[in-house]
Amino acid sequence: MSEVDQMNAELSAETNDRRVFLSKLTAAGLGVGLLGLGSTVGAASMKMGLTEKDFRMGVVGPATLSRIVSQLAVLRATQADTREFARFELREAIAVTTVLQELKTPTPPMDAKAKATLAKIRSAAPGREFDVAYITAQHDNHIFLMNLATAYLKNTTPSEPTFAEQQGRHLATLALNQFTEHVELTARILSELQQ
Repeated sequence: MSEVDQMNAELSAETNDRRVFLSKLTAAGLGVGLLGLGSTVGAASMKMGLTEKDFRMGVVGPATLSRIVSQLAVLRATQADTREFARFELREAIAVTTVLQELKTPTPPMDAKAKATLAKIRSAAPGREFDVAYITAQHDNHIFLMNLATAYLKNTTPSEPTFAEQQGRHLATLALNQFTEHVELTARILSELQQ
């Protein structure tokens, strides 16, 4: 059984929670593309009312997929900056998913877009094709995560925040820096790869 299949099997009992979560996301203007890698949801399209749980749930899917594809990239990337980014991203994705698991954040199953991204990266020819596929996916992923963190921080200012909400805001504040940095790094690496 593949890692993705095992993850999906473990999460089948949480279908109701996912449906409630996806309904909240849709109501918040985020849509179901949230869980896929490469979503380009803009901060402007995200509405008020994101909770710390919404933020955690929005990060865990992309972080999990990022961990999987970065494990591949550590082994298969050929361009020096792509290899270096993959090592950094793998450590970050492991840290993020570990923290989210400790916060009891369930990992949703991959949606069709995430599965397609994974398949594209897995099937990419060694060399430039693989590097471009990996870095493009990471660039799109980090744009989405940057926009999610920005929207969460901008749209959540509870008058009496709970401890969990305070933790969520702290996590989003720290993560926003990494997400923004990785958007810039991947843009630079993509530019190098297209020369």
